[in-house]
Amino acid sequence: MKRRTVLTAGAGASAALALGGTAAPASAHSRNTTALLHRWFRDTYSSIEAMHTDFGLATDKVDVSGDKPKRSVQTSPTNIGCGIWSTVAAAGLGVISDRTMRKRLAGTVSAVEKLKTAHGFWLNWYDADTGAVLTEWPETGDPVRPFLSSVDNAWLVTGLRIAAEADPALRPRIKKLLSEADWSFFYTPFDEDDPAKNPGQIHGGYWTDDDTFTGHWYGALNTEPRMASYLGIADGSLPGEHYWHTFRTLVPENEQEQKPEGEYVTVDGVRVWRGHYTHRGRKLIPSWGGSMFEALMVPLFVPEGEWSPDSWGLTHKRYIRSHIEHGLDEEKYGYWGFSPANIPSGGYSEYGVDAIGMTVDGYHSKGVVTPHASFLAMPFAPAESVSNLLKIDRDFGAYHDGLGFRDSVDVREGTVSDFMLALDQGMVAAALAQVLKPGLLQRPFRTGGFSRNVQPLLAKEDFGIA
Repeated sequence: MKRRTVLTAGAGASAALALGGTAAPASAHSRNTTALLHRWFRDTYSSIEAMHTDFGLATDKVDVSGDKPKRSVQTSPTNIGCGIWSTVAAAGLGVISDRTMRKRLAGTVSAVEKLKTAHGFWLNWYDADTGAVLTEWPETGDPVRPFLSSVDNAWLVTGLRIAAEADPALRPRIKKLLSEADWSFFYTPFDEDDPAKNPGQIHGGYWTDDDTFTGHWYGALNTEPRMASYLGIADGSLPGEHYWHTFRTLVPENEQEQKPEGEYVTVDGVRVWRGHYTHRGRKLIPSWGGSMFEALMVPLFVPEGEWSPDSWGLTHKRYIRSHIEHGLDEEKYGYWGFSPANIPSGGYSEYGVDAIGMTVDGYHSKGVVTPHASFLAMPFAPAESVSNLLKIDRDFGAYHDGLGFRDSVDVREGTVSDFMLALDQGMVAAALAQVLKPGLLQRPFRTGGFSRNVQPLLAKEDFGIA
C-alpha cells in the first residue's frame, strides 16, 4: 500500500494538458486521446504478461510494491479467460505480432487441457505454475473446497471462444474442451408449482466434494452471470425461456432497495415482472449490488446495446450516469467508478452505488474508486471516463508506469492499492479494445447461436424505461 499526500503528474500528464486545453484543434485532441489509450493498453497488457506463468496461465494478481512484480500462486477460470482475451486484443491492436499471439494462445490451451475438470467444467482454484488443484489457500493455509462456479466458467469459455476465433488452428482442440461444458448442469427448469425451488435459473455453483449445488441461483438479470446464460442459450444447452425467468427487479412484494415500478407482461409464454427502479429521475434496471462490473462487463463481448438500444442501451448509459453523480454530486469525492476490487489497505471488497442495487445490503462506495470501473464505462462515456482516470492518476499517482492502473484508490485516505488483479486488468484490456477497435473481441458473440438464439431475445426486450 502506498499513501500520496502530494499531487503528482504521472501517466499521460502531457496528454492531460492537451485534453484540458482549449486552443488545440479537435483533431489534436483525438490524436492525443488515442495515443494515451494505446499507452494505457500497452502497459495494462504488460501487467498481464507479468502475471503469466511458464505453465501457460495468468495468475490471480501481482503485487507491484517491490522492484519487480510478484505473482500470486493461485489462478481461476476467470483469470485464465482474461489472459486469453487480452492476448487476442494485444495482437489486434498491434502490441504483439500474430505469431506471438498464436504461440501464447497455444500455450494457454495446452495448459487448460491439463487442468482437472468435473462435469465438463473447471474448478475454481488452481496452482498457476503447475495446474494442480489448490487444496489450501497459498496465503493463509486455509482449506479450499473444490468448487465449480458457473460465472467463472463462463469467463473461461468466453476466452476460449475468442481464442478459437482468433486462431483457426486451435478450433478443434477448443471444440473438444467445450464439448462437455453443458450449461444445463447448472440449470433448474422452471416449475410454476414451486418457483422458489425451481426458478428456471442457473445455480451459483457446485461443490464437488459432496456433490451439492449452492443454495442460491443467479436470479438478477443485470449481473455478470448473464454471460453464462447467454452462452448456454447460444449453444442450445439452455432454453430461451431461461432469459425471461431472470429478474429485471424483484417483484414489488419482495424486500429490496426500493419498491419498483412496472407491470406484469407475458413474453414467449413466460409471465415476466417488467420492473425498473428510478434513481435521480432516471429509470434503469438495477444490478444486485450496484457495482459497475455487474452491469458492464458482459457488453464488452455481447453487443447488448446495439441489439436492444431502447432497453439495454438505455440502462447501461443511465447506470454509468448514476456512478458519475454518486461520486461527484452525492458523495463529493471528486472521482467516480465503483466496483469490487482489492482494498487499498489489503484484502478484497465489493464497492458500488447502493441505490442502484437490488439487495438491501448493497455494495457501498466507501470512498474507494476502482479504475477498471471507468474503463468499463468508456465505450459509453469516453470523454468523462478518460477525464476521471487522468484525475485519479494526477491526484494519487495511481498509474504504475509500464504496468497500468493499480487496482483501487481510497480517495479519502489517499491510499493506493499495491496490487493489480487479472480480472480487473482483463476488463481494462477488453474495454480499451472495444474503444480502440470496436468489435475486436465481439466476433464470436455476433454469429452462430448468438445471432440465432440470443439476439432475438434482446430484440424483444422492453424494460419499460424508454
